Amino acid sequence: MKKKIEVREVSDIAKLKKQEQAKWEVAVELGLFERVVEHGWKSLTARESGRIGGILSARAEQKKKQTKEKNKNS
Repeated sequence: MKKKIEVREVSDIAKLKKQEQAKWEVAVELGLFERVVEHGWKSLTARESGRIGGILSARAEQKKKQTKEKNKNS
């Protein structure tokens, strides 16, 4: 069984999978990191969770467009 990586400091984020890293990075940007570390993801409001999800979706879409443009210009 794999041991779950525990995030206690911002530097711990680098140890996570890419998708998890992105979620934690957005939490840091929004000033929610400390609360998530202390109380878990369930401590966030629906609005805060939705904001994180929305930012992640927007970034994924932007990355997809950039890849498409890069492939188009190649």
